Amino acid sequence: MSTDSLLYEGKAKQLFPTDDLQVLRVVYKDSATAFNGEKKAELEGKGVLNNQISKLFFDYLTKHGVEHHFIEMISDYEQLVKRVSIIPLEVVVRNIAAGSLVKRVGLAEGTQLSRPIVEFYYKNDGLGDPLMNQDHIAMLELATSDQVGHMRQIALQVNDILQLYLEQKGLVLVDFKLEFGVDPSGTLLLADEISPDTCRFWDNVTGKKLDKDRFRQDLGNVLEAYQEIYQRLGGASHA
Repeated sequence: MSTDSLLYEGKAKQLFPTDDLQVLRVVYKDSATAFNGEKKAELEGKGVLNNQISKLFFDYLTKHGVEHHFIEMISDYEQLVKRVSIIPLEVVVRNIAAGSLVKRVGLAEGTQLSRPIVEFYYKNDGLGDPLMNQDHIAMLELATSDQVGHMRQIALQVNDILQLYLEQKGLVLVDFKLEFGVDPSGTLLLADEISPDTCRFWDNVTGKKLDKDRFRQDLGNVLEAYQEIYQRLGGASHA
């Protein structure tokens, strides 16, 4: 198979094979989407920022013993990752009420939760990525009970690590989405990306939103917010 053969294209990324069967090339796109793809735009440079930000987060998690698929960044828009079989679940950790949780349970946006909430969503665009409980997951055979427990454990570990890290950067980690995959040896690995597309970041003094909610809610300055996150994580100002 040619290394230029597109294996998969999602809303924000493309996947290509490499000469190594166990390694894939990810190309980050400049596309911005919201509401299950109903709202779309092209934001030049967004892919570069998400690629760089994800690298910084994965590098940090490596130092704290979290296993993941990221190998290295090879260009502004590209990175290499380990090939995994993606588990069709999104794992969401919430520290503060925002987004769909506000609509579902009636809490005011910004309400501090007494403890982190872990949610599972079925990765299925046709169904609108519905919220699932463990019985639903078992019924559809989306993951084993051991995998579900392990994903929950890793998600909470990542939450603890990143909350402390981001606090030092003047940021509140409101919530975030993780995805997981299984490598050929059966090891569960953190996959996908960690970026302002998949996390909610608020300034811990002003409450300013520095994530994809700026696009969802027509707040403007989307790229500037992503750039600010990159700089606070130690990235160069000219990205």
